[in-house]
Amino acid sequence: MRVALIHDHLMQRGGAEKVLQVLAAMYPEAPIYTLMYDQKVIDDFFPGRKIEASIIQRLPGGKRFYRWFMPFMPMAVEFFDLRFFDLVISSTSSFAKGVITAPDTFHVCYCHTPTRYLWSDTHQYINELNYNKYFKKIISLILNYVRIWDRQAADRVDFFITNSRTSLKRLKKYYKRDAPIVYPSIDINEFYVSGKTHDYYLAGCRLVPYKRIDIVIKAFKELGKPLKIFGDGIDKERLMELSSGADNIEFLGRVSEKEKARLYSECKAFINPQLEDFGITPLEAMASGRPVIARNAGGSLENIIEGETGVFFESESADGIIEAVRKLEAMDIDPDKIREHASRFSEERFMREIGSIIESEYKKYKES
Repeated sequence: MRVALIHDHLMQRGGAEKVLQVLAAMYPEAPIYTLMYDQKVIDDFFPGRKIEASIIQRLPGGKRFYRWFMPFMPMAVEFFDLRFFDLVISSTSSFAKGVITAPDTFHVCYCHTPTRYLWSDTHQYINELNYNKYFKKIISLILNYVRIWDRQAADRVDFFITNSRTSLKRLKKYYKRDAPIVYPSIDINEFYVSGKTHDYYLAGCRLVPYKRIDIVIKAFKELGKPLKIFGDGIDKERLMELSSGADNIEFLGRVSEKEKARLYSECKAFINPQLEDFGITPLEAMASGRPVIARNAGGSLENIIEGETGVFFESESADGIIEAVRKLEAMDIDPDKIREHASRFSEERFMREIGSIIESEYKKYKES
């Protein structure tokens, strides 16, 4: 069986890229198609793998300013010629599902979420852009065009799989499609319970506005407790300015996977303030035996046990985080029990579940 994998882009290291990494291990001969890639990401996640990039990769500024090429991404993904594959698996939260496949090709989409800036978060996305109102109107018009394409692209998928009840609800609302849920996985062996913990709290992600690291900074400016933040992104400058004068807050930038595992294992707790589709970083922290402070919504409700592996906060605010920190500090933490919970989200379990679904649905498609 000839298999191809397609992913939106490989310009960052995140949860979606780790899912693709597991899919790539399941189908070691499958080429990976993507809109564009950063060679450092390829070296880290897919060394020696055949990667096919779109025309955007070769355009001047295509990699450095790839977000500006968003209006051309629908066309770029449609340029991929996948006629000769029996099975195409797209891993996507935006464009990869729109690939055009042959009538005999079975297209399975692992949908991390319907594109948030086109659907559930579109007004927030526009409001948070650092542009004048006239330029925002132009961007709104572009998003309207891309939204129409995105809805049509969803109809090209033969079978959807999604990552959480939160994403399934969006899938049903925006694409009118149902899907089985297969939770993402972590490599439990990459993380460990440390014999020592320090007094710092940890947060980390792509530094973009909707991740809400700003309310974590506000909370810890008031608490005065040590906070370390790993990651990089377009919101970093604003966040650093927000934290000015707070010597207890430290920005670490991008860190290696080995360093991140150490940070998890030695922190007092990991803070995950955003509304997650599912959330890989909380699982990584729990695999390190550390509790998670998370918003009481979204995918966090499916991977954190209140009072055992973490605590929730209700209001999306600094006050909500402060209250949760104080609640957590009054808890008895059992690192081994937390790690045991995280082990339920193993790569072996993911491979078994998604492999069984793909095999069954592929057979049905070929027999129809």
